[in-house]
Amino acid sequence: MKLLEIKNLRKCFGDLEVIKDISLSVQEGQVMAIIGPSGSGKSTLLRCATLLETMDKGQLIYLGQSAVTEGKDGKAVYASPRNLKRIQSFFGLVFQNFNLFPHYSVIKNIIDAPMSVQKKSKDEAMQIGRELLSKMGLSDKENAYPYQLSGGQQQRVSIARALALNPKILFFDEPTSALDPELTGEILKVIKDLAAEDMTMVIVTHEMGFAKDVADHIIFLNDGVIVEEGTPDEVIGNPQNPRTKMFLNRFSNAI
Repeated sequence: MKLLEIKNLRKCFGDLEVIKDISLSVQEGQVMAIIGPSGSGKSTLLRCATLLETMDKGQLIYLGQSAVTEGKDGKAVYASPRNLKRIQSFFGLVFQNFNLFPHYSVIKNIIDAPMSVQKKSKDEAMQIGRELLSKMGLSDKENAYPYQLSGGQQQRVSIARALALNPKILFFDEPTSALDPELTGEILKVIKDLAAEDMTMVIVTHEMGFAKDVADHIIFLNDGVIVEEGTPDEVIGNPQNPRTKMFLNRFSNAI
């Protein structure tokens, strides 16, 4: 079953075309890694997919429901606010810089959206929050505040917060880029555990070894276009495009 379809996405910032006619689809249970050099359009692609950035052209479809269609003039036409709000419940997003509310405790960061967006009772939200904290190995940090946590712990809280809304698909935008190297491993383990549970994920990452281990489909993005895509063995193990080969040579020791 297709959870996400992107068709002919284009995105410009002024005269600069950042995304140039990208199409992709994500199947239920799939883990897709998006790799590529800085400035290739990876984060912009993710922001368009999660409705944080507006598309100029193309289509965006979640579970068969259109968030963005193409008008007669070829420009992107967004669904009504009511329909977009419903579609937003299908996905979660984990940012690279955590984006936790500093004045909220750990547990309040997690339960706030289930209570305010999904109208769950406090007792139900607390149960969900505590189960997720246990899953993240943070049961003892329930009443702590973000400033009292390490970067790795903050990122695990942000993952728990995204999971609290029970999304169909989870997006990660460079989830380890703000972390010290020694903290990276704990986040990668959490994501690997989610993959083992068949969580559908789209991960923008610069960790090539991790992408090879956890993803079942890899997209190499360069200059706003998909240059190469396929299985990890195909894209990372045996790339065909010269640009892909050049990029991966920088990571030869990591993969």
